Amino acid sequence: MTDSVETAVRTSDRKKRGPFLEVLFRLRRSPLAMFGLTVILILIFVAVFADVLAPYTYSKQNLVHAFESSSKQFPLGTDEFGRDILSRLIYGARISLQVGFIAVGIALVAGGMLGAVAGYYGGWLDNIVMRVMDVMLSIPGILLAIAIAAALGPGLFNLMIAVGISAIPNYARIVRGSVLSIREMEFIEAAHAVGSSDLRIILKHIIPNSMAPIIVQSTLGVAYAILNAAGLSFIGLGIQPPYPEWGAMLSGGRQFIRDYPHLTLYPGLTIMITILALNFLGDGLRDALDPKLKR
Repeated sequence: MTDSVETAVRTSDRKKRGPFLEVLFRLRRSPLAMFGLTVILILIFVAVFADVLAPYTYSKQNLVHAFESSSKQFPLGTDEFGRDILSRLIYGARISLQVGFIAVGIALVAGGMLGAVAGYYGGWLDNIVMRVMDVMLSIPGILLAIAIAAALGPGLFNLMIAVGISAIPNYARIVRGSVLSIREMEFIEAAHAVGSSDLRIILKHIIPNSMAPIIVQSTLGVAYAILNAAGLSFIGLGIQPPYPEWGAMLSGGRQFIRDYPHLTLYPGLTIMITILALNFLGDGLRDALDPKLKR
């Protein structure tokens, strides 16, 4: 009797909180997920207010202070041109997050629509779309991104396109799998019965009910996009100097790594912490959105 009362109270509390607050409530139970969320929010704040927070501009050179170690004037030291590393990391957060979110947006829109159409209609259309996705998946994502970036040329816009296109198959497969499990449900049959068009059913009914795995994949996908963007910039196919992208900073400092390790240490740590935080957040969201774990 007591267990049934407690269950009823918990169900009532979930209804009062609503789905969004319920996810946040359950996400709060995971310390690692909250750590990841805190780090990402801090990075977003830093990226938005980089002009205010950075002690210097990212391109300001002062050869007199080249290769300086940490000091009161330069908390993280300076690079080979005397530029403040802290300021460049702060401005780099703006570029890296921009690449991550926009690349995921490209992959999500293109892959989501392809997966939704393939899963909803099935048949020959499904076979064609998924075989193309299989071909793309047979190529490692970073190699596909390198090929696209090499064809388009270096630059921020081309970098986002290259990383976004290389991630399309992942979203297409996830959305297709969700659509296949949803399209046979009763509320979809009811929508057909009242005369809803296929486009309306896909956009208003199927995709909203597929959001849980998409949100998790998008969170992890931002980490993947930032890491790939750093890799492309490291080999010269991404952001070009003097713009401060974390991977480009790593590439620029590698030739001085023996004598001045701080040139690569701080950009590397920044990339590592950002990717770790996004993965922690993605794992926490996966658990918070899993209906099997609702209590």
